[in-house]
Amino acid sequence: MTKQETVDSIQFLLEELYPETPIPLDHTDSYTLLIAVLLSAQCTDERVNKITPSLFKRANTPYDMVKLEVDEIRAIIRPCGLSPRKSKAIFELSQILIDKYDGEVPADMDALEELPGVGHKTASVVMAQSFGVPAFPVDTHIHRLAYRWKLTNGKNVSHTEKDLKRLFPKELWNKLHLQIIFFGREYCPARGHNPYTCPLCKNIGRKSLFEEYDKKLIKKKSK
Repeated sequence: MTKQETVDSIQFLLEELYPETPIPLDHTDSYTLLIAVLLSAQCTDERVNKITPSLFKRANTPYDMVKLEVDEIRAIIRPCGLSPRKSKAIFELSQILIDKYDGEVPADMDALEELPGVGHKTASVVMAQSFGVPAFPVDTHIHRLAYRWKLTNGKNVSHTEKDLKRLFPKELWNKLHLQIIFFGREYCPARGHNPYTCPLCKNIGRKSLFEEYDKKLIKKKSK
């Protein structure tokens, strides 16, 4: 089976399992999404969603956020971990948004990456989910899964992102990165993973990969 056939089967399997991909971080606009994604670094989405209501009740705009002291922000977000660094970044990026962008989150990858605490992955999530710009946010979880599924031999997330963008159609990137996250949580975790029951891993390396899904895919393409 060619790599492209494997990619097609993975794509079809994920679409069958997760036709809908709600954003797992609770938010109301691009600013609150930006803050939530920043908080999710080395923290679960579930925990972030427990913390952000308290934070956003106090401040859900850059203008309100800079009215808080950094220590106040830190006290609220402490359960998310890395609170000294994250609270400082939240305050500083909020001030920059006011000074440079009239309080709006810029729909520009380079501008986002220049904000304190905002790396490439965070910027990619905001571009994809807030502005609909094709991006393929790759964190350590997606990197691990892509390597496990033999989609990349990259040694870092940057290399893996390039491989995934090359393998999958651009119009699917924004949805696909969420589908991979959902699949990883449900079937393919880092710990306690059983490759013999995982719908994907149990078929990796087989001569006929994903036989059931291949048949459905062929049938669908023939219509």
